[in-house]
Amino acid sequence: MPVIAPMPAARHTRIPSQREGADDTMTMTAGTTVDHLTETYRAHYRSLLGLAALLLDDTASCEDVVQEAFIRVHSARSRVRDPEKTLAYLRQTVVNLSRSALRRRILGLKLLSKPMPDMASAEEGAYDQLERDALIKAMRGLQRRQREVLVLRYFADMTEAQVAETLGISLGSVKAYGSRGIAALRVAMEATA
Repeated sequence: MPVIAPMPAARHTRIPSQREGADDTMTMTAGTTVDHLTETYRAHYRSLLGLAALLLDDTASCEDVVQEAFIRVHSARSRVRDPEKTLAYLRQTVVNLSRSALRRRILGLKLLSKPMPDMASAEEGAYDQLERDALIKAMRGLQRRQREVLVLRYFADMTEAQVAETLGISLGSVKAYGSRGIAALRVAMEATA
């Protein structure tokens, strides 16, 4: 049975048993102790929380990240060779976990189904279709020139000068046909309503 000598509180040394292979007898695992890690965590909890708060947006996530950092460093404390670097390991773990949390959030936002655009209900769509049908019927009842002027002016979004040039009529004729056509449309649409 090997004799275990007391070690300084800052280091934890594992003495291999005789059952382990001869090659393993030369390896010694050192790391920070649980007590040192816990003391460091308690002493710097607020600063670690502040670090997480700089990277994340809500307090609950910050607390989760800091606690998860403690758990991860605790489980890997044998890798912390120098106990003076325990705080650095905790800080780096907080930063890495904060980055991961942000990546998960961004990915979650990308994967969320995109909201449906504001669409009219089926009932509104039916009313719109009825109004369109009534307008088309009323447009067909207009004189040919009135219909041409209104279609070019309001549906093709041309100016009065462009309509006059397109139809080969004067600007005054465009205005006259337009006003008479609108008046006739009003009468026809009111009759259907």
